[in-house]
Amino acid sequence: MRIYLAGPDVFLPEPLKIARAKQEICQAYGFVGLFPFDANLDLSNLSPFEMGIAIYTSNIELMDSCDLIIANMTPFRGPSMDVGTAFEMGYMAAQGKPVFGYTNDERLYTQRVTVSTPGWDANGMSIESFEMADNLMLEGAIFTSGGVLTREQISSEFYYTELKVFETTVQSAAERLLY
Repeated sequence: MRIYLAGPDVFLPEPLKIARAKQEICQAYGFVGLFPFDANLDLSNLSPFEMGIAIYTSNIELMDSCDLIIANMTPFRGPSMDVGTAFEMGYMAAQGKPVFGYTNDERLYTQRVTVSTPGWDANGMSIESFEMADNLMLEGAIFTSGGVLTREQISSEFYYTELKVFETTVQSAAERLLY
């Protein structure tokens, strides 16, 4: 089975290093892990906007070729996960494919949002309190697709490079889908 490996890992200084490490873990459990960079796009002579569209199209094609997704839901540039990864989770759920997720920050979403008054954020907007790691639509996609969300607290300096929680998630996917 082919796994689409989603997450903000693509923004790391050495994204291919983490991609290879994740792919090796996937292989050890009987999966083929595919990273967004595996498409080997030629982005030369494209404007920044055209590059973005080419990457989007390539990622859609890659997701279509996969059987499931494992998404890195670790908070990225704020209290919530990477929005591109959130889209990818929704896309795969809409295709009826299993959605698995993990986060290296075990706190609930409500614990990560700056709170000025209990239940409300600094702008006076209510904070959803469903005891979930992120937005209910994301955990809902995992739960209803038969996937698993793995949460563990990792030091923030290793948020995007520690792979212990990722491996636990791959193991859960193998137990549910391969054995």
